[in-house]
Amino acid sequence: MAKVLILGGGFGGVVAAERLAEQLGDEHQITLVSRSRQFVFYPALVRLAFGKAEPADVSFDLRQTMLNRRINFIEAEVAHIDPFERSVIIAHGQVEGKLPYDYLVFALGRRLATERVLGFYEHAHHLLNVDKAISFGKAVKQLHAGRAVFGQCSGARLPVPVYESAFALARRLEEKGERVRISVVSPTTLDLELGDVNAAAAIKKALDAHQIEFLPNLQIESLSQDSAITKTGATIDFNLLMLVPPFRGSSAASYLGITNEEGYINVDSTMRVAGEERIYAVGDCTNFDGPKMGHMAVRQAEVAAANLAAEIDGHAPVARYQHESEFIIDEIRGGSLYVHKDLSTDEPATVRQGRFWSWAKQVHERYWKVSHS
Repeated sequence: MAKVLILGGGFGGVVAAERLAEQLGDEHQITLVSRSRQFVFYPALVRLAFGKAEPADVSFDLRQTMLNRRINFIEAEVAHIDPFERSVIIAHGQVEGKLPYDYLVFALGRRLATERVLGFYEHAHHLLNVDKAISFGKAVKQLHAGRAVFGQCSGARLPVPVYESAFALARRLEEKGERVRISVVSPTTLDLELGDVNAAAAIKKALDAHQIEFLPNLQIESLSQDSAITKTGATIDFNLLMLVPPFRGSSAASYLGITNEEGYINVDSTMRVAGEERIYAVGDCTNFDGPKMGHMAVRQAEVAAANLAAEIDGHAPVARYQHESEFIIDEIRGGSLYVHKDLSTDEPATVRQGRFWSWAKQVHERYWKVSHS
């Protein structure tokens, strides 16, 4: 019997657990550890903020979902990992103590590095949990004049909610006949942020159509009640601010010698942790270039599960991860924007626009939630 321990209850951890339950026999033990029993479907948080979804639509009970798939579930935080002893110490949950494992899957995501932006928690809204999305939605309803600023901090690598929120506010203001200046700020350029010239051109065209200004190369370092101060000392005034904070890799892996300088775990194309035996990593905690999004975590989890199951059976790896970016940005006049980019090549992205993509995105999200809850 093999004991498989999965750390993290996001997209990567959930899918890895489910695929392993499908591929391994009943004699093997699969355990998922998550700091919360509530799974949050992050792509839907923009719709929640703008009143197009309810809290129940964007989350479900993770514990019951895992138990239904014969996966042990423990709500707790990871305190310490010992790869030599092959054990994990957990704390602050329903169970505390040491969990032994034969195989380990890191899916702990990334941590907020808000210490890099002075005043972030006091003065910025974000869309990284249900409560914050609801709070941002309330602030949107109270905005009738002035300036709204949307953006990312250096190291965030999460562009989609920035643009979706800006477009959603523009549509809301247009419907109400109100005028508010909307700005999108970026620490780099559109080309670098989206990883492709064609995608950048499409987004810029959509921004111009909504009269949203784009301000590149602004690295926000601190915030006050009504202004953001950049690395060069420039000031950006606002009446409403939605900002994606900086991120780093999970601190649980930082002392194991398996990460890059930002704390992201080094893996190969089989999703095995570089230089380690019987350890895999998936999702936002891994060291890959480009944005970090849910569909990447899902694909990485599928690859890791297939290879881990093969390893348990004494076989060589059977799957390789292809690093691709794929996203749909809603709320654009004339339809949603679909972008697909193979990040392992220099080939240009596939960019398409139309109302079909918004419909397809919502159908996919509903299917994902139903099939996993």
